[in-house]
Amino acid sequence: MAEFQLDPAFVATSHAVIDLPLCEVRLQDDARYPWLVLIPRQPGLRELEDLTPAERAQLMEETIRAGSAVRAVGALLGLRIDKLNIGALGNVTAQLHVHVVGRRGDDPAWPGPVWGHSPALAYDEAIREATIATARKALSL
Repeated sequence: MAEFQLDPAFVATSHAVIDLPLCEVRLQDDARYPWLVLIPRQPGLRELEDLTPAERAQLMEETIRAGSAVRAVGALLGLRIDKLNIGALGNVTAQLHVHVVGRRGDDPAWPGPVWGHSPALAYDEAIREATIATARKALSL
């Protein structure tokens, strides 16, 4: 049986936060948006339909928890969250993953999508570590 391997694109663009029962949670390295990515830790997944019904239900629960964590990250960064955007696009990175992005009316891409809008603004190391700690605490409840 094949082992789960994280697509290298995630390693290049995000930072590990925590492992939930189904997903690895990662902080997208773009300080303009409170943004978590959930990647189910199973090999070969590309589509939601590749998950069992129980796994899909677990993914939904973890996505809801990630939304709460994104709100906590936004509060830490002083970025209010007007709307949570949740998406499983996979056009660039086919490995099944779900983005949970905190959006606000004054963010650089509003009201359009964040993908491809402009180059990411990497977190300062100290702020990134505080952000990861905040997300981890919110997801550990």
